[in-house]
Amino acid sequence: MFSLFMWKVFKFPKMPLEPMKCLLRIEVRLKPGHSDPEGETTGRLLKELGYKVETVNVGKIYKILIEATSQREAKAKAEEMCKKLLANPTKDGYTISIEEKK
Repeated sequence: MFSLFMWKVFKFPKMPLEPMKCLLRIEVRLKPGHSDPEGETTGRLLKELGYKVETVNVGKIYKILIEATSQREAKAKAEEMCKKLLANPTKDGYTISIEEKK
């Protein structure tokens, strides 16, 4: 049995975490108050086709397969992607979901 002294002297090396594949699903949408001309046009055309449509909002969905050592790391990478490229912080909001792939 290891004593506390022996534990401090013979520290076990930290094993690196195995990377796992994570599927990120990032939805980017306009924040409230920003005009959505594509959504407005689509809504108008659907009404002309006879559909009882109140509003249409257009957004983008990105599905990105990455490697990460944890869900926390995958979320951090997704946040970074959104801030650097996928979403304009002035007009866009986004949601992130993560699914671990085998």
